[in-house]
Amino acid sequence: MNTVATGVRHFTRVSDLSPAEFDRVLRLAAQLKHDPAHYDGALHGRTIACIFEKPSTRTRVSFAGAAAELGAMPVSLSPQELQLGRGESLADTARSLSGYCAAIVIRSFLQETVDELAAWATVPVVNALSDEHHPCQALADFLTIEQAHGGLRGARLAFIGDGGDNVAHSLLEAGALAGVHVVIACPPEYAPDPEILARARQLAELTDATLEVVTDPAEAATHADVVYADVWTSMGEESERDERARVFRPYEVTEELMALARADAIFLHCLPAKRGEEVDATVIDGPRSAVWAQSANRMPTEAALLLALTHGFEL
Repeated sequence: MNTVATGVRHFTRVSDLSPAEFDRVLRLAAQLKHDPAHYDGALHGRTIACIFEKPSTRTRVSFAGAAAELGAMPVSLSPQELQLGRGESLADTARSLSGYCAAIVIRSFLQETVDELAAWATVPVVNALSDEHHPCQALADFLTIEQAHGGLRGARLAFIGDGGDNVAHSLLEAGALAGVHVVIACPPEYAPDPEILARARQLAELTDATLEVVTDPAEAATHADVVYADVWTSMGEESERDERARVFRPYEVTEELMALARADAIFLHCLPAKRGEEVDATVIDGPRSAVWAQSANRMPTEAALLLALTHGFEL
């Protein structure tokens, strides 16, 4: 595949960043959350193209809010509203949108779609979700953990559920960059992608993070600072719903599982949530849940990311 050699920075997966850059985005996000007007107008008069192949609540609204906070105009688009729906190539779409926009945000099924768009775009491309990675979610997650515990390095995060889903993959990479110990508890047949896990473990050598995959949710949750759940059946997997419900039933986050974590442990969930499936209502709606702060943190982290990609990480 031919690509455009531009030196433009993209955010297609968490591992596109270095540990220092990951930390810098979180510092910018904390600053924007405390003082939203600090970078007011940084993208004044610019446009952010937001392509959504999948339905969205938090991603669509938070990116629109983040763009507006920086003075940009977000334009939400579906493939049916673009010539992609009539067979135009991603390469031509990327090059055309690059002439109009300061950045392109895409929420896609295939990671290959995100990667090809980034290969041809001459402006930053942001992965707002694919089947393999959910990197913007991980930024909000780690800002939430830092704000709850006063730091990241050395924290223990237990992800309970489907180890091969996009959230688990991005948490592994984010943990590696931030020095967080990530333990994935999942059935053996739903383990993380071996290549993604291997790459994350290489990154972890830079920060002394440890990344583990176990089958026992109690082992993962014991002494955890964070317990994290995601839906058992993601978009596009509806035909597997009954089988997944059977396999993942032992992986529900209950009050009993949370009791194994540290006394000040928080519960996180990327949403939407299925109460009574991957998490008890008493957990997600209880006093240890930081889910709504986590959801709110999507906007400042996405604003910080757009700012860093368009203006440089040395801001």
